[in-house]
Amino acid sequence: MAKRADMALRRPGVKQPRKSPSGHQRLSEQPGVTRGAAVEEMVRVDHAGEYGAVRIYSGQLAVFERLPHKRKITASLLHMRDEEVEHLSKFNELIAERGVRPTVLTPFWHVAGFALGAATALMGEKAAHACTAAVEEVIDDHYRGQIERLKDLGGEEAQLAETIEKFRQEEVRHKEEALAEGAEQAVGYPLLSGVIRTGCKLAIRVAEKV
Repeated sequence: MAKRADMALRRPGVKQPRKSPSGHQRLSEQPGVTRGAAVEEMVRVDHAGEYGAVRIYSGQLAVFERLPHKRKITASLLHMRDEEVEHLSKFNELIAERGVRPTVLTPFWHVAGFALGAATALMGEKAAHACTAAVEEVIDDHYRGQIERLKDLGGEEAQLAETIEKFRQEEVRHKEEALAEGAEQAVGYPLLSGVIRTGCKLAIRVAEKV
C-alpha cells in the first residue's frame, strides 16, 4: 500500500463567487479566464489537494503504524489514504490527458502535508481525527462548488462532475468517520480545526494561481 502511495506521489507533480447568467457560480473568479482554462484550473487545484491529502495521511501513518496499540486508527488511515491515492491517480491522468500544468508548489505540499499529518498524530488520535474532519470539510465544500460551476457547461463536463461527486462522497465519509471517532474531543479543537481549515482554503486559492 505504501508503495502505491509513493508511486502516485512521484507522478506530475473569502469572498463569495459571483453568479453567472444561468444562476450557477462562475467557473473562475479570475477575470478573463476562458471556460477551458477554468476547468484546467479546477483540475490543477484538485490534483494539488489530493496530493496534499495523501501526504497528510502518510505523515499520520508514519507515527501510528509504528505503535502496536494503534492498530485501529492505523487501519482506518490506511483505508483513507488508499482512497486518496485513487483520487490522486485519477487527477494524474486528467493532468496528462488535458495538458494541465501542475502547481509549482508541489514540493511545498510534499513537505507541509506530511508535517501537518505527523504533527497532529503526535498530538494524539483525537487531534489526528480533528485534522481529518477539518480538511475533509473544506474539500467537501470545495467539490460542491466545483460541481455547481460545472453545471454551466451542460453535458460538456458531465464525466468530470461525476468523478468529483464520487470523490466528494468518499471525502464526506472520511469526515464522518473522524467525527464519530471523537475529533471534536481533541484538545483545543475549535482553534486547531479553524487553523487547519483556514490553511486549506488558502492552499486552494494559491493553487488556482500558481
